[in-house]
Amino acid sequence: MDGIKRLVAWVQQTRAVRVFQRYSAQRGPILASGLAYQALFAVFAAIWAGFSIAGLVISGDQVLREQLISTIGGVVPGLIKTSAGGAGAIDPDVLLAAPAFSLTLVISLVGLLVTALGFLGSLRDGIRVIFELPALTGNPVLLKVRDLVVGLGFAVVLVASAGLSYFGTTGAETVLGWLGISSDSVIAFVITRIITIGVMFALDAFTLAALYRVLTGVRIPLERLRGGAIIGAVALGVLKVLFSAAIIGGVGSNPLLKSFAVILGLLIFFNFVCQVILIGAAWVVVGLDDNGIVADPVFLRKRIVEARILLADHGYASGRPLEQKRGRVRIEREPLG
Repeated sequence: MDGIKRLVAWVQQTRAVRVFQRYSAQRGPILASGLAYQALFAVFAAIWAGFSIAGLVISGDQVLREQLISTIGGVVPGLIKTSAGGAGAIDPDVLLAAPAFSLTLVISLVGLLVTALGFLGSLRDGIRVIFELPALTGNPVLLKVRDLVVGLGFAVVLVASAGLSYFGTTGAETVLGWLGISSDSVIAFVITRIITIGVMFALDAFTLAALYRVLTGVRIPLERLRGGAIIGAVALGVLKVLFSAAIIGGVGSNPLLKSFAVILGLLIFFNFVCQVILIGAAWVVVGLDDNGIVADPVFLRKRIVEARILLADHGYASGRPLEQKRGRVRIEREPLG
């Protein structure tokens, strides 16, 4: 029994367990469920507006068009059809056939601003809850402008990743052609797959780092930020593979759910994605605590002042100064008299 107790105590002190304890204590599953609904509406609005604008540039370039569709299909499996007869909630031909400038585009842009900015604002608050920080205060207009810049940055990174994947795949096929290896061979498939996975991993890691550092407004050292972003990117990559292979197929095989299988599958997918984002945030903040780094020194000083005022109002005095340990405040209280 003593050995079991020591084992349990050791397990509870591991970083992974403490991360999930932080995630659960801050109501992470509930936060992720709410964020998933907002993400679903925001993504559909972004796809419609984005393709309406991108149609001016890529409608005449078949290769670039297919690469962009493939990249989006890799980021969100099941969102867009990547092949004829394939599963997907959106047909890219319908999107590209829509006029670039129309009332529909204006409505979709307004919907995109409302849903995307709302999602990014809620995601920022959710991550700060995991960090045990209050909602970010300041000029609400400037906060919305920051969210808009972050959202546009994600769109640029997505298009850039599609271009990198295209040039990387084309370059690999060219080199293999020089070596006499067919583009339809197993070697070519493995190399192009590695390039695609590498681009997706870099995109996910960059996005998570931007969410934790830029969107939340928390100054996180690079060495602490890097671990959470990498672990989150790996988890998202595994999630995409499992989602494509199991979730869509399992839902689609159920005759009761087949009529809205893709939408239901996307909602499940976004729920898992939001959970990964919040768990990655918990990993980052636990690392900060372990290294004695305070996430927000200004907020900490404010809490210390409020704690002292509260103690004074209730007739308590502190015989020793406030003691800070691992980014948290512990107050030693001694009753007067």
